[in-house]
Amino acid sequence: MLTVEKIGGTSMTAFADVLDNIIFHGREGAKLYNRIFVVSAYANVTNWLLENKKTGAPGVYHHITQGQEFSQPLQDVAARLKELNKNYEPLGLDLTVADAFIQQRIDQAQTYLESLVNVLASGYVNSVNILQAAREILASIGEAHSAFNSVNILQNRGVHATLVDLSGFDDAQPLTIDERIRQAFTDIDFPRTISIATGYTKGIEGIMREFDRGYSEVTFSKIAVAVRPQEAIIHKEYHLSSADPNLVGVDQCHPIGFTNYDVADQLADVGMEAIHPKASKPLEINAIDLRIKNTFEPEHPGTLITRDYISPTKRIEVITGTEKVTIIDIHDPLMVGAAGFDLHLMQVFFDLGVSYIFKATSANSISLLIWEKDLKPQLVAALEAKYENVTVQPAALVCLIGSNIDEPGLLARAAGALADAGINIRSAGFALRKVNIQFIVGREDYKTAIIALNQALG
Repeated sequence: MLTVEKIGGTSMTAFADVLDNIIFHGREGAKLYNRIFVVSAYANVTNWLLENKKTGAPGVYHHITQGQEFSQPLQDVAARLKELNKNYEPLGLDLTVADAFIQQRIDQAQTYLESLVNVLASGYVNSVNILQAAREILASIGEAHSAFNSVNILQNRGVHATLVDLSGFDDAQPLTIDERIRQAFTDIDFPRTISIATGYTKGIEGIMREFDRGYSEVTFSKIAVAVRPQEAIIHKEYHLSSADPNLVGVDQCHPIGFTNYDVADQLADVGMEAIHPKASKPLEINAIDLRIKNTFEPEHPGTLITRDYISPTKRIEVITGTEKVTIIDIHDPLMVGAAGFDLHLMQVFFDLGVSYIFKATSANSISLLIWEKDLKPQLVAALEAKYENVTVQPAALVCLIGSNIDEPGLLARAAGALADAGINIRSAGFALRKVNIQFIVGREDYKTAIIALNQALG
């Protein structure tokens, strides 16, 4: 059975566990093969190269955007990558070969980046495109590093492994992402090798321009569509669970087991990604099943996501949400009965590139929930210039999600659980299909709300 499997950065860092729990677990001989692994960079490496994904702390890319000297920070990253290599020498990594590879890749990247910076300094080109190219070059380094090391370790253990370097560092072919992937896998004899592919793919459209830091899952998805495996698998450092174990306790939640791509989209919409939504769509359209597994529990089957799954019983599959949101309420007495009022409001959001994740309306007001990071001063100023009263408040969103939750009384029981916990519901709603019932609460009530709903309904 051909599989395409993605390994995340945290799991890659614990590569001894990847070997024991994923690559070699229950397999030997020919059973090791017919698998494609798409690998992320080791944990924090892309943060060093670009910026910290969570805190925004600057990496090498910041020096380039600010017109600062970047070669030494880039070489500092090279030194840190060589230090990382030492961790994998006991697993079979040839340290001399691995250090030489990453130093060559860093030096090559530095040459490319110096050329880009010189062109940028001329003032004759669009800085956006040049900086985007620099971002692509830097991002590709981390996955090339981890993929090369993985292949070297496997080969030194007597396993036939093939490096599929999709970063395109050594060619100038004007290929799209899909074309590069198809070309790279055309001549590989899958039943006789383990293929290790970089999570970064070079393409004329720019994978980071399109998908930013979700690019490795997009590569994984596009490879799956190209080779049509029996199953696509993502290995994470945790299960896709019915609630956040850090909030409700490990003993108060469980792996979901089975769900569908619609539920996966609902999860991604509130930041609990089983898979990047732009990566899940091709899998869904091509009817490729996706399994989410815990790297550290290899015996557990994990959660299988399919296109057509509907729970045979009415149940909530996930209780989740986020406290990183802001609610904006627009009140205007001219709204009632005015055709197109909503259209003009949405135009403001569209012009500033802001999307919403929740919306509720009444005769004279519209409430929208957006990510806190998208609360731009220009957005508030534009709304205040057009409408009589604009209220902006920090908030939290809690959700009941599932493939079959259309149950009489569920909304009342959920609202009752929140009321019993002393939580005031600021707004609530759900679409007709009832796959996601949403409650807006105060940010200070987020954790209490998740726990209360999990205890009453989980």
